[in-house]
Amino acid sequence: MNKPMTKTQLIAALADAMGADKKTASAALDAISAVVAREVAAGGAITLPGLGKMACRARPERQVRNPATGESVTKAADKQVKFTIAKALKDSVNA
Repeated sequence: MNKPMTKTQLIAALADAMGADKKTASAALDAISAVVAREVAAGGAITLPGLGKMACRARPERQVRNPATGESVTKAADKQVKFTIAKALKDSVNA
């Protein structure tokens, strides 16, 4: 398995694809990250064309088990970020 691409490598690849410098690519990546984080944190969903859909889902209070002691504990309600992969991405990976 390959190592994951680092942020620096992603910025360099994005700069090449955009035909721009690394500073512009870094600003674009940071802006996209901020918009996605803000929208999902507000409880919304965002679609990244060709990649998938990211949404925030509420999970109710539930019983969980402490693996160390085996004791059942009530876990408070929380939110979870869910990413659904787009069909186009699945098809390109499996091609």
